[in-house]
Amino acid sequence: MRLVLLGPPGAGKGTQALRLVQRHGIVQLSTGDMLRAAVAAGTPVGLKAKAVMESGGLVSDEIVIGIIAERLDQPDARKGFILDGFPRTVAQADALDRLLTDKGLKLDAVIELKVDQAKLLDRILNRAAEAKAKGEPVRKDDDPEVFKTRLEAYNRDTAVVAPYYSARGQLQQIDGMAPIEKVTQAIDSILETA
Repeated sequence: MRLVLLGPPGAGKGTQALRLVQRHGIVQLSTGDMLRAAVAAGTPVGLKAKAVMESGGLVSDEIVIGIIAERLDQPDARKGFILDGFPRTVAQADALDRLLTDKGLKLDAVIELKVDQAKLLDRILNRAAEAKAKGEPVRKDDDPEVFKTRLEAYNRDTAVVAPYYSARGQLQQIDGMAPIEKVTQAIDSILETA
């Protein structure tokens, strides 16, 4: 099972990805985690990424795709994977399509968690309050100003990825404002027919 989860920050992608990992024994591939692992491992692509990151620059699509290509070749990704936070642009979606084709793979599903962005800030504030009540640290990206910046970046750069997959007949949309269990059931329904 190979899938992409799309949606703005706070939509629940991480929560649903964790549930999919637990139920299906597939890996969640976060580009940030993969970049850090490639740098730590000293792979050729990781060394390129390290140089860019140390200079304060943004890692290019070419480097990110190279890291994803390396990661997909690892044994734990053979059973399947969830891409969370990637692709972020149409150029990355095109590159991912080419990469998968070159590897003889295809995506089984592209799922977008549709949300009411006006209500997302309330969700984030609630998540922060719940973490505080449990004595857990509050995520840095749950700060209202940080969240607004992330949401603006999503709308400016990443929201175009869903129409890209929709035009190819690959996009499935789910109400991300539904209770967590209902979202999980909707994803399961899509995956059963994939």
